[in-house]
Amino acid sequence: MAYKKRLDGREIEELRPMEAKAGVIKNAKGSASFKIGKTWAIAAVYGPREIFPRFLADPTKGILRCHYTMMPFSGSGERIRPGKSRRAQEISMVMENALEPVVDLSAFPNSVVDVFVELPQTDAGTRCAAISAASIALADAGIPMKDMVSSVAMGQVDGTVIADLNYGEESYPAIVSDIPVAMLHNSKEISLLQMDGEITKDDLIKAMELAKVATEKVYELQKKALKEKFTNE
Repeated sequence: MAYKKRLDGREIEELRPMEAKAGVIKNAKGSASFKIGKTWAIAAVYGPREIFPRFLADPTKGILRCHYTMMPFSGSGERIRPGKSRRAQEISMVMENALEPVVDLSAFPNSVVDVFVELPQTDAGTRCAAISAASIALADAGIPMKDMVSSVAMGQVDGTVIADLNYGEESYPAIVSDIPVAMLHNSKEISLLQMDGEITKDDLIKAMELAKVATEKVYELQKKALKEKFTNE
């Protein structure tokens, strides 16, 4: 039986309820909180500052470094082991690749900008929430940026293309594909495209069209969070 009615009652293209706020950590250069459904990411930016170890320094520009961590009891599945894991390292690298196209650190040679993202609660879409939170935090920190990056997961459940899968849909007992996407707002260039599962070419194209609309909704929330923060200062 095809997947026609979503487990939480949403429409096919509907995202989970979202909240975003900038400037949530006072001691950070910039910070943000981003929630989508039960997935919650908190990002903090520090720098530009001197980089250690020194051999990592680039004399032509600064370096963006991301650190992704899920708290031990944040997950919908098994308990997360504290400390670095292979998955956390992979997502940290994915975040860097997704954000680097918009961050201009040419004025900060031999330095580093560190982005730390903690997830106290998760229900799928964690890397997307982390990227969206980090983009707000970088803007809040005043890091030179050419654009904003907005991220949300597309996917397919039992033949139906949908936006923003939750954990129940990711583990649905049928053919499922999970497609995290990050997109630059102005150019609509894709800075992240991954896939776990199988999908036809036509359905992938359909998912990418859906992603344009979904990431635009995330962008509007990001922009609103930054406007509210700087209006209230």
